[in-house]
Order: sequence, then structure tokens, then C-alpha cells
Amino acid sequence: MRIAVIGAGVVGATCAFELAERGAEVVLIDRVGIAAETSSRCEGNLLVSDKAPGPEAELAIHSNARWRALAERLDAEREGGQPETEFEAKGGVVVAFPGGEEALRRFAATQRGIGVRAEELGAERLLAAEPHLSPEVVVAIHYPDDAQLQPSNATQALAAAAIRRGARLVVAEVTGSRAEAGRIAAIETTAGAIEVDAVVNCAGPWAGELGRRLGAPLDIRPRRGVVLVTTPMPQRVFHKVYDADYVGAVGSGDATLQTSTVVESTPGGTVLIGSSRERVGFDEHPGVDPVRAIAAKATRLFPFLEETILLRSYFGFRPYAPDHLPVIGEDPRVGGLFHATGHEGAGIGLAPATAELVAHAVLGAPTSLDPVPFLPGRPGIGAAA
Repeated sequence: MRIAVIGAGVVGATCAFELAERGAEVVLIDRVGIAAETSSRCEGNLLVSDKAPGPEAELAIHSNARWRALAERLDAEREGGQPETEFEAKGGVVVAFPGGEEALRRFAATQRGIGVRAEELGAERLLAAEPHLSPEVVVAIHYPDDAQLQPSNATQALAAAAIRRGARLVVAEVTGSRAEAGRIAAIETTAGAIEVDAVVNCAGPWAGELGRRLGAPLDIRPRRGVVLVTTPMPQRVFHKVYDADYVGAVGSGDATLQTSTVVESTPGGTVLIGSSRERVGFDEHPGVDPVRAIAAKATRLFPFLEETILLRSYFGFRPYAPDHLPVIGEDPRVGGLFHATGHEGAGIGLAPATAELVAHAVLGAPTSLDPVPFLPGRPGIGAAA
């Protein structure tokens, strides 16, 4: 089966790998290249701690388990100087300041009900786990299954693994499609036409526009996020640590600037500090307001950061769906067109489960996941052409 996967970010690369491994003839298409946009402009979070019980949490739990074996496999297959995925099963610590402790405890209790490991740390254990954390913190929940990887490295590794299994990469922009008998038969690109049996739209924040070009627009909007990076230092943050208000920011539909604190060290010694969210279209000029707000909250969480030198900041666009659920499955309007987008900031963490659902939809591969909550035909996702 000839399948075009459009978008070479982490979701597209994982789908290409999954489909190629199952014997499909895959062409991975991106207008810029592998991991050139969203997947190289994020923190590489693999979180279960921020997911309330529901369909997305099931995806996260499933993906979290798959990532452990997948990262090990990708690292074992490395060749030609390819970097490691830098997968770290470091665990997460979610904290609350005075006034937020009961809400955090209630949230953790609901997660335990779906099998997420969430253990409250007493003062002594918290001090041992994160000795540089602010003494203002009154409650901390440890999530041992939270993890992290280097997102650009992992995306490159997935694409390389797909290519080793017969996929080919085309750097071109998709401009349209040609249909026969109500199904996509070819896609038009700036590098020429490519005949296909199916197309998977993995264009992230640009998936709505790509859908329009293929005859099935989606209500997927860009949500801009900023991340700060410090100069390298001896390790002083030992888990992925974030303020419980991050969960509310993730689930908010507010278009204005929202910030919440996420702090973690990298194998290279730098500290990544996030995060911000705002819907401003594809405006590439975030200014200093997000940086100022993120820095102020981060220094409250880890006071030592106040004396730390900021090396740089970067921003990216994340694919926002109005109902906060990824869009995965076959489009009801155009035969042979499938979507895998709308993950917002969780695309890294949800990529393996997403690819499994795509393989189920396109090839009929088995899955234990319920695809129904993510289908493109649900209300409010298909936009008017």
C-alpha cells in the first residue's frame, strides 16, 4: 500500500516508522525537513502526570510504556554518528504552593484510579529528591513514570528507522491532490505528483491548512510556546518539576498569554524552563513578556535560578484542537485521507499511541486503544472549506 505521510515532525516520523515496519510503501514529505518545526522547539516531555482521567490519559499511559522500548531500540540501531535519543526515565515531581495543596491531592487521587502511579512525598523525602526546591512548597506528588527525551534527536532517529525499512523522504510542499472515484489518488507537490493509496496529515499546527488543500479543512490552530535555556551547570534539578497550575494551563482554551512553571535539567547540564501558551496565529515575535513571566515563576520554584545566566530562549507553534483532544483517524469527507494532529504540547509523549491508531485506521492493524474519541468526524473539528 502506498502511503504519503505529510509532516516530518515526531508524529509524522513515528507514523512513517510504524507503517513502514508493517510493510507499507511510505513516502515521508515535509516542506522543510525532519524535525524542522515544532518537534525541535519543545522540551521533549513524556508525561502522564498532567493528564486527567479520560481518552488522552489512556493514550499517554499507552505511549509512555511504548516509549521505553522504542527509545532503547532506536538507540541500538544508531549508525553514522547519529545522536542518542537521550531518553531519561527521571520521573516527575508536581508541587503546590499554599492554597493549591488540596486541588493537587484530589487530582492525583483521580489519576490513581486509572493506574497512574502518584505518591505524595513528605518533607524529608522531598528535600532528598529536590534539595534546591523552594521551602514555600507545601505538597509534592512524585510521578515515577514521567520521562523525557531530546525531541529533535528522537524524531531524526524515527525517520532514519523508517527509511531503513524502505520509506523515502521528499522535501517539498504539498499544494493539492487528485481524486479518483471519491478517493485521493495522488498528491501534488512542488517536486511533482506522487501517486498514493492513502495520505496521513501529520502537519501539526499547519494541519488545518493542509486539510483545506486536500479538500477537508480542520479547526486546528497554532498555539505559541516559549522555553528558556540556561548556561550549563552542575545538576541541581533531578526530576521534571512543575507547579500544579501547569495542568490548568494545558487544558485552558484561553487565547491570551498563560504561563506555568516547568523546570528540568538536561544531560548537557543546561536547565530547560517553561512554559507559556498563547494563540496569536503564526506570529513569530513573542517579545519579552513570556520570558519575563516564565522567569519570575521559575525563580519562585527554584530560587537559585535567580543568579543563573540565561543562555537563550526559543519558541514553537503547537497544534491546538478546540476540544483539547488529538485528531486521529480517517476523514469522513475525503476517502483515503487520514489525520494525526491536534496534540498541542503533548505530541512527543503521545506519538507512539498515535502511530498505532493510524496503523489501525489505514492498515487494519490491531490495537487495544479505543479510536472513537479521536476521530476527525466529531463535532467542532471539521472546518468549513
